[in-house]
Amino acid sequence: MKFLGELTINNRITTALLLAAGTGSRLRPLTLDAPKCLTEVSGEPILARLLDNLRIQGIKRLVVVTGYLDHCVREYLEENAADMQLDYVFNPVYQTTNNIYSLWLAKKAIEEPFVLIESDLVFEASMLEPMLIPDRIAVSNILPWMNGTMVALNADKAVKAFHVSHDVNDERRYKTVNICSLSAQSWQRVIARLDRYIEDGRVNEYYETVFADMVADGSLEFDAVLFNENKWYEIDAMEDLHQAELMFPRAPAIGLPEHVGLKQAGFKPAGFGHVISRSAANGANMVTPINKALVSDNVASINKVEPEKII
Repeated sequence: MKFLGELTINNRITTALLLAAGTGSRLRPLTLDAPKCLTEVSGEPILARLLDNLRIQGIKRLVVVTGYLDHCVREYLEENAADMQLDYVFNPVYQTTNNIYSLWLAKKAIEEPFVLIESDLVFEASMLEPMLIPDRIAVSNILPWMNGTMVALNADKAVKAFHVSHDVNDERRYKTVNICSLSAQSWQRVIARLDRYIEDGRVNEYYETVFADMVADGSLEFDAVLFNENKWYEIDAMEDLHQAELMFPRAPAIGLPEHVGLKQAGFKPAGFGHVISRSAANGANMVTPINKALVSDNVASINKVEPEKII
C-alpha cells in the first residue's frame, strides 16, 4: 500500500487557490447580478461556506481568480475574509475561455504548495483536512447526479487515469470533486504544460485535460482521498441548488437574529437574496469598493471528521 503521509504543522498547506471567474449562466437569473460563488445555499452564499471551511482548516492565504462581476467577489471577500491574506488575479477574457486559462493566469501568484478548489462546491469542513498534504485529489463514489471527469485508481490508490465517461469498460471509477492539492514541484510541472496548451490556443479546455495528460505520461501523481458522496455537492444548475439545500439545510447564525444578514452589514448585490453569514469578519459597515482594472498577469494583494482515505 502506498503511504499517504501524515498531516503535521510542518507540511500542512496554508494557501488556497479559488477559481471564481465564470458567469454561472446555468444558474440565471440568480447570476445576472451576482457571481455564481455568491449564490445562496440554504440562505448562505457558497463563498461564505468555503471561507468557513478554509478558516477552520487553518488556511492563511487565499488567491482568487476573478472575472465575471469581479467587484462583487472582491467586495465580499474584503468584508468577510479580513483575517486572511487576499490576492486577486483577474481573467479579462473569462467569457471566451475555460478554467484552464484561469488556472494558467495564477502561475505568477503562487510558488508554494496549495489546495485548488472550484468556487461552486459545498462540503463539510472536516473533509478538507486530508487535502492539506500536497499532491492529493478528492474523489467520490458515483451517484446518479454526478457527471464530468472520473478517475481510475491503481492498487496503491493513486490516480492512474482520468476519464470523461462512466461506461468505457467495467473498471471501477470515481468522480472527481474538483479539489486537489499540489506541491511546489508539481505546480511548476503543471505550469510548464499549461504554457504549452495556452501557446497552442487551447484556452477552452478544462484543466483536467492537462492533469490527464500528465498522469498518463507519469509527470504528475495524485493520491486519492475519498469524500463521502452524501456530504458534498457541486452547484451548476437550479436543480443542484434544491438538492444541495436538502443536504445542507439552513442553520441559524450564531449571535445574530434570524433576520440579520449581509444586507444589514452593508452588502447586498442587486437581486441577491436574504443571507446569513457565519464568517468571522462579517458585521462591519461596508465601504464602497474600489474596482481597479487589473492586467491579466498582475496580482493585487490587500494583506488585510476527516473523510475516509482510500487505503
